[in-house]
Amino acid sequence: MASLRAAWNTTAARLSALYLILFAICATVLVVYMTSLSTRMLTAQTRDTISEEAAGLTRAYERGGLPFLVRVVEQRARQPGANLYLIANPDGRILTGNVQSLQPGVLTLDGWTEQPFTYRRYGEALGADDNPSGHAAVAVVFRLPNRMIVLVGRDLGEPEQFSRVVRRSLVAAFGMMGLGALLIWFFVGRRALRRIDDLSDAGRRIMGGDLSGRLPVTGSGDEFDRLSENLNAMLARIATLNEGLKQVSDNIAHDLKTPLTRLRNRAESVLSGKRSTRDYREALEATIAESDQLIRTFNAILMISRLEAGNSAEPATQVDLAETVRDVVELYEPVAEECRVRLTARADGPLVIAGNRELIGQALSNIVDNAIKYCAGVEGREAEVSVDLQQAAGGTTLSVRDNGPGIPAGERDRVTERFVRLEQSRNMPGSGLGLSLAKAVMTYHGGRLELADAKPGLVVRMVFPHREPAA
Repeated sequence: MASLRAAWNTTAARLSALYLILFAICATVLVVYMTSLSTRMLTAQTRDTISEEAAGLTRAYERGGLPFLVRVVEQRARQPGANLYLIANPDGRILTGNVQSLQPGVLTLDGWTEQPFTYRRYGEALGADDNPSGHAAVAVVFRLPNRMIVLVGRDLGEPEQFSRVVRRSLVAAFGMMGLGALLIWFFVGRRALRRIDDLSDAGRRIMGGDLSGRLPVTGSGDEFDRLSENLNAMLARIATLNEGLKQVSDNIAHDLKTPLTRLRNRAESVLSGKRSTRDYREALEATIAESDQLIRTFNAILMISRLEAGNSAEPATQVDLAETVRDVVELYEPVAEECRVRLTARADGPLVIAGNRELIGQALSNIVDNAIKYCAGVEGREAEVSVDLQQAAGGTTLSVRDNGPGIPAGERDRVTERFVRLEQSRNMPGSGLGLSLAKAVMTYHGGRLELADAKPGLVVRMVFPHREPAA
């Protein structure tokens, strides 16, 4: 009973029952209408046949009188499937025909019988009340000029048999529909309910904290599988975001602990003894500089989060990448010169795309800054950083190439994550957010960030999709 109640509480079961009831009502109305129409048609045909027979008997009487009429009636009464024929005297006593007895009162009326009447054929027993029983018929009764009574009728067995056949067919159809509904529920509905129960169980496990759980997929490709695959993709994305959030939290706690500790130790050191005004000023300036670096770190985190969520408030306009490259290179030329790095650019323009100039410029600045910073520490060769802008059929590529130590192939995906810094770069200034911000900017613009081996060094490519510039 519990399973039946659970099945009835489903929308599919209720819709199926509603459609079944609607179909049953429509089928019943249609069958009743067709049965009534067919019965009326058969009755009309019967009346036409009886009228023709009555007219024929009238002509026979006019032609040869009563003896000839009796012979015609006896001849027609003996034929297979004959109509009902009867000749009686004015008192209603049957003289000839194929009817032994009639329902009382039939011969007292002239014309068509208002209602079907019962009769008994020759050789059939009477009912318990000595009334004819077992057959129903309609007839026309008329009197001859000599007051003799003639009855011509037709048995109603064919219309009644047709009605019985239709009723039995309707009952059989309803039975087959009911059986079909049960079979469909057993083989299809139960399977659907099991699938829904499996989805519910998996959902409860996931809500219970098991984010590694996934909804079952049978491989049939039906709507349940498509729903499960979409929800599994969503769960995988949520798990990735949760893992990223955990990693970011760990990295923030690890990487921000050091500057905060320096701030506290510097303040404690200055307050521990007598200091001059200059000492206090220098400590405050260092604290402000350290605080500014922390603020820049948090601003970068917030910008990365907004870009990854697609919620940046920066508008998209026409951006000339060649001009952006020239501006960034011009900005970093003094830094490169101070670090003894040769910084070159090749950007033939204008090359206009639809995007955000500030975000693209900041991403390129981070990449160029990293290239100069890590390239400057390499000994034995001249440090070089080149910025190259190229356009192809698949899109526009902005490359930054250096001849520094590079990044191992197994670490290139990891260094684009937040706060990830390799061991050889731990002694370098920075927060580990430069490449993360560049990747978020490229994702926001529908492009991608690629890291490859420059042999020697590293090449970072910002690949923009081919799009028409904004109007």
